[in-house]
Amino acid sequence: MAGMDDRTNRPTALYDLSRAGLTERLAGWGYSDYYAGLVWAGLYRDLAAAPEAIAGLRPELAARLAAETVGVLPVRATIDSADGHKRKVLLGLADGAAIETVLMYFRGRATVCISTQVGCAMGCVFCATGQMGFRRHLSPGEIAAQVVHAERALRARGETLRNIVLMGMGEPLHNYEATMAALETVMDHRGLAIGPRFITLSTVGVVPGIRRLTAERRPMRLAVSLHGATDEERARLVPPARRWPLSELMAACRDYTTTLGRRIFFEWTLIDGQNDGPAQAQALGRLLAGMDAHVNLIPLNPTLGYDGRPTAGPAARAFQAVLAGYGLPSTVRQRRGIDVAAGCGQLAVERS
Repeated sequence: MAGMDDRTNRPTALYDLSRAGLTERLAGWGYSDYYAGLVWAGLYRDLAAAPEAIAGLRPELAARLAAETVGVLPVRATIDSADGHKRKVLLGLADGAAIETVLMYFRGRATVCISTQVGCAMGCVFCATGQMGFRRHLSPGEIAAQVVHAERALRARGETLRNIVLMGMGEPLHNYEATMAALETVMDHRGLAIGPRFITLSTVGVVPGIRRLTAERRPMRLAVSLHGATDEERARLVPPARRWPLSELMAACRDYTTTLGRRIFFEWTLIDGQNDGPAQAQALGRLLAGMDAHVNLIPLNPTLGYDGRPTAGPAARAFQAVLAGYGLPSTVRQRRGIDVAAGCGQLAVERS
C-alpha cells in the first residue's frame, strides 16, 4: 500500500522523508512540486502537528496525507532544573521505546541537545547512556522530531531555537546515514533553516565517520570526546579507543581541520585523580599542538554506574593554565541541570 512502511506495516512518518522524498511521494500521487513545498513548509516552518493543520492543501490531498503520520513524538514527562536553565523531556517512540532531549534556555541562544540512538554502543564508563548499552538507532524523522519539538516549545515562550548539539543519547557517527538525513532536514532553508554553524556534532572518535565528514565536506561543527591523551588512559574511560588509537584519531582530526579549514572542539571530562593532573594536561597540550582546536573542560557529572568525582575548581583552572602554555584555548564548562540528571553524560532511560 502506498504510504506504508513495508518493514513495519505502519504509516510512513512524514518526518522520515527528505524534501526530495516528499516531492517524489506526492508526485506519485499526481501532485506537483508546489504542493510538496506547501507540505514541507507546513511541517517545518509552521510546525503543523497533523496533516489537516497544513494550510493551502486541496481537500483530497489533505485526506490522502491523513493516512500518514507526521512523526511527532509524544511527551511522556518533563522536568525543569532548579535554576530554570534546562528542561529535560522524555519523548516516546512508536515502538514503545523512549529517548531524552534537553532544552537549554539562554537568552538569545536557546539550544536543544538531541539524541541519535536509544542507548549507545560506545560504553564510556562515566556516561549514563553508555551504561544502558545499545538498543537501536533512531530514524531520521525521530532525530528531526526532537528539533521540531524544541522549536515548538520555544515559540510558545516567544523565543526561537538557535543551536543544536548532538550530544544526547547515542553516538551520531554510529548512526551516520540517519543523522545526516535529519540534519539536512533541519538545515533546509525552506523550513527550520538552522544554519550549520549553529549545529555541533559530538563523537567519541569514530574515525571512519570523521573521515567521511571530511570527504563529504559536511558543514556542521565537530566536537571530539578525548578524556585521555594516551591510548592507555583513554581506553580505561572510552572503550572505542582500543579500536581507534590516538594516532589514527589525531590523523583524522588534523586532516579535517586542514581540509575544511575548521576548528575542532575537544571534550575532556575532568575526573578527580584520574585525568586532571599537570602530566595529563601537558600530554594533551603536546597531542593537540599546532592544531586549530578548542578544549572544553567538563567537570564530571554524577551517574549511578560510576563512582568517580568531579575535579574541583582550583585543579580545573590549573589544568586550563597548562593548556594555555601550549597556546590552546579552553573553557571550563558550568555544570547545569545536574539536579535533574540533564547534564553532559547523564541522559538515560529505563528499558520499556
